[in-house]
Amino acid sequence: MSMKDEHGRNERLDMRDEYFAGMTWGWTGVRGTWAAPEAERSMTLMAERLGVNWTAISFGALQDHPQATEIKFEEEPTVTDDEVRGAIRQAKSLGLKVVLKPVVNCRNGTWRAHINFFDIDVPCEPKWSDWFASYTRFMLHYARIAEEMGADMLCIGCEMVQTDRREREWRQLIADVREVYSGPITYNCDKYQENQVAWWDAVDIISSSGYYPIDDWEAQLDRIEPTVRKFGKPFFFMEAGCPSREGSPYVPNDWGLEGAPSEQAQADWYAAAFAACDARPWVQGFMLWDWPPKLYAPEDAAGNDDYCMYAKKAEPIVRDYYGKRLKQAVSGQPEAR
Repeated sequence: MSMKDEHGRNERLDMRDEYFAGMTWGWTGVRGTWAAPEAERSMTLMAERLGVNWTAISFGALQDHPQATEIKFEEEPTVTDDEVRGAIRQAKSLGLKVVLKPVVNCRNGTWRAHINFFDIDVPCEPKWSDWFASYTRFMLHYARIAEEMGADMLCIGCEMVQTDRREREWRQLIADVREVYSGPITYNCDKYQENQVAWWDAVDIISSSGYYPIDDWEAQLDRIEPTVRKFGKPFFFMEAGCPSREGSPYVPNDWGLEGAPSEQAQADWYAAAFAACDARPWVQGFMLWDWPPKLYAPEDAAGNDDYCMYAKKAEPIVRDYYGKRLKQAVSGQPEAR
């Protein structure tokens, strides 16, 4: 957990020896759902069944479309500030460390990676400067809540591919966030983009979305490693997962792929991902995707084809792997394989 210094500020955790046995919680939560009894039960079951030590508490706010410049985080469907505080409070009561992860989406359904504007300001056209002003207001709002509640990390963006090139604006945002939040900061770049971000030196931890094909993990880890070495920062996968659906292990980022439900397909993907990452000590863990605030019934698990592994074959794979890695972290010794 975050500790307080003599001035009452949150001290930054030393992340270099941290193992992130984490799960993303709360996604698709809309206003009012996080305050429901089902949400409290969901988080409790996540902690009990997976043995996680971290959770990424993640929620969305909307802008109307990818060229809109106003992020409407103070209105529905975004969860309320009290719901955010309550989720952090519960996670801490369960002994979990928390990364707070506010995310921007587009109301018209366009993926946030396509939020984009002209590189040079043009009169009467939407501008990067207007968008970053709104995004900064959005992020500072939750940075203050993260500081107030002692969140152990703040994720300042997720998979915003077209924004990544705006290095000056991101560096200014990070500086502004550090004025109000004293804990460690990360940015969740998209898959295949780890070596495209020029400003990793400005954050404390590098993180990305690890939706890599089941047969391509080694090549992708080979590609990512030089970036991690170059910047000398801790690294973990802020997202990683696979739907329990036939065909999904080869395109785990395609949540709309057509295919029959398959617990085995999901289990196979997790086994492969963990095996590949286990051989790379610089991979310090995962915030897997995802555990919703309202769970399906266990008896419906076999017919559920989404990312959540509750009561599916992948669940014990995650639990056993996390248990092994956390045991190693305590002993300081790798377990013989």
